[in-house]
Amino acid sequence: MSEPTLQPERSVKLHELRPPQGAKKQKKRVGRGPGSGLGKTAGRGHKGQKARSGGKVHPGFEGGQMPLQRRLPKKGFHNFSRREYAILNVEDLNRFDQGTEVTPDLLWEQGLVRKKDRHRVKILGDGELTKPLIVRAHKFSESAAAKIVAAGGKVEVIA
Repeated sequence: MSEPTLQPERSVKLHELRPPQGAKKQKKRVGRGPGSGLGKTAGRGHKGQKARSGGKVHPGFEGGQMPLQRRLPKKGFHNFSRREYAILNVEDLNRFDQGTEVTPDLLWEQGLVRKKDRHRVKILGDGELTKPLIVRAHKFSESAAAKIVAAGGKVEVIA
């Protein structure tokens, strides 16, 4: 049995590099005569709004008919001065060590409130608190404040 002869590897020369076939597509050249297939009207059809220069229609345009969003009645009210609070229950505060000063920034670092709610926090009274804590928040329910004080903690309202 004879050994197979190894062919020397062919090196690729810089001037021989080409993109693979079908990788480069020519730009569509419109308005270049009837032989191109896109002459005369340049693929825009005859007349009409879309055949004109600058003839765009915005989303929701219904050809001059009263658009749907204008036909439907206005509904509801959006209170621009509404304040939203991140809600937290008393039982969620048990994860902190005894005597910890609980602030909105600390709650955000611990992942108990989302970032957008970082500056306004309300503590509600669901569950029990087993450790004395100093809790600073923007609002407290009556039951939450009572439970924090009953556990030996302190409640401070942030303005």
